[in-house]
Amino acid sequence: MKRRWSAILAGTLGLVLFAGGSANAAAPITTAIYTADPAALVVGDTLYLYTGHDEAPAGGTNFVMRDWHVFTSSDATSFADQGAKLSLANFSWAGGDAWAGEVERGANGKYYWYVPVNGNGAGWMDIGVAVGDTPLGPFTDAKGGPLVSDSTSNSSPLNIDPTVFTDDDGQVYMYWGSYYGLRAARLNANMTSLSGSVVTPSGVSNFWEAPWMFKRNGVYYLAYAANDSGCSAPGYACIRYATASNPMGPWTQRGVVLDQVSSTTNHPAIIEYKGQWYMVYHNAAAPGGGDFRRSVTLDKLYWNADGTMRKVVQTSTGGGTGGPPSGTNHALTATASTSYVSPWETLGAIKDGYVPASSADHAHGAYGNWDHPGTEWIEYQWPSARSVGRVATYWFDDDQGIDLPASCQVQYWNGGAYVNVPGQSACGVAAGTYNVTTFTQVSTTRLRLNITSRTGYSTGVLEWMALQ
Repeated sequence: MKRRWSAILAGTLGLVLFAGGSANAAAPITTAIYTADPAALVVGDTLYLYTGHDEAPAGGTNFVMRDWHVFTSSDATSFADQGAKLSLANFSWAGGDAWAGEVERGANGKYYWYVPVNGNGAGWMDIGVAVGDTPLGPFTDAKGGPLVSDSTSNSSPLNIDPTVFTDDDGQVYMYWGSYYGLRAARLNANMTSLSGSVVTPSGVSNFWEAPWMFKRNGVYYLAYAANDSGCSAPGYACIRYATASNPMGPWTQRGVVLDQVSSTTNHPAIIEYKGQWYMVYHNAAAPGGGDFRRSVTLDKLYWNADGTMRKVVQTSTGGGTGGPPSGTNHALTATASTSYVSPWETLGAIKDGYVPASSADHAHGAYGNWDHPGTEWIEYQWPSARSVGRVATYWFDDDQGIDLPASCQVQYWNGGAYVNVPGQSACGVAAGTYNVTTFTQVSTTRLRLNITSRTGYSTGVLEWMALQ
């Protein structure tokens, strides 16, 4: 184990290290390329994410999108890029702009990829469809021209962002549109033509773009990007959602399920995978990212007993210093205790509300357990029960023996023993950020964080928040 005398001396002399970074953000599925506009599909044990591909240069002021990628995962944590599986070159009639699409399996077992592109003919954006024998293709143009264009009767002011949904009876529906022009239509069994007229669904308030439709427990859900002042800053968008008893509506507004993100655009895909629901979305959080260099990520989504969705917590698993997550921090009213704190550190630092500049910033003190490698814990206690559904941990790393941990686990007191919190997300161990860990909300008088060190090191914490 490294000796820490140099760190102690630096603290005595008042030396503080600072590190810059971008805003807090959920970890992207890849940083090798910039991805956007996700769609999700589960086939067997595999989760498929179909994404756009942002290629705008640094400082660019417009979208540069020429193909779509497919990512696969067996655990919704790590994703493999299967490459560009569809591009503008697959559509002889396309001129540019490979924007947000979605894949749906047809009754014939083939997979249909609905995508908006800038056509060579009349109209700004058209919706085309490609077909493949597997979720990874190869995909080819299934129609030879647009499925929806400006010449389609009652088409949207901007024909983009198709979401395609198959009901239990086999009927397929497509929603799409922008500029407050949400549209819907049934598809024929061939998946390449409309059945009946295009309708304007009612009850979807503040719709802007990016609809996503699904069904749960007999209820139809429609999530979409909204940019009203009630949910986002000017120029940004949140994700609202509505429910209906019929796939064509009318719809009833239910509220916001995802707050605005770090990119101006916001685009949802909501999917159940291996018993857990997820919100897939994009932001501008990857290194070098921006409004036209976005990155797809995902977080767990939870339900209330009445079928409404809880607002998704955008986790912070790396990527910068940023500010603390919002919400009531019950740590401020708790009594802290620990299995061990070293003589030159202070347990009180973990709940003083100070926002560190970096993991080396112990200007307000730090909790550390050098030289106790292995697993140690910190704990909060309250005189009466508190409802907690997430914690945020800002790790201390002095590079002199206290380092980022190998892992951590949140536990709560169930009245007779400490047990792991239910449904815990990954316990992030990134430096320079608030690592947000979510779980099914518990009511408890005690909350504990077990911290396991890496070999040869001890661990430390600058701030530990307990949030409802």
